[in-house]
Amino acid sequence: MPQLNPNPWLFIMIMSWLTFSLIIQPKLLSFAPTNTPSEKTPTSTKTPSWPWPWI
Repeated sequence: MPQLNPNPWLFIMIMSWLTFSLIIQPKLLSFAPTNTPSEKTPTSTKTPSWPWPWI
């Protein structure tokens, strides 16, 4: 059964991961994030209770 032969596909997979890990990933990680997180603490909003007419 030729689909069980890992010879060509194993090499292609390893080369793809090496290309991603060594070439593409450092280039992507070098970009600075455009939206830096702020040090502001989140404020919780108090939602008023709903005035049910039948209560």
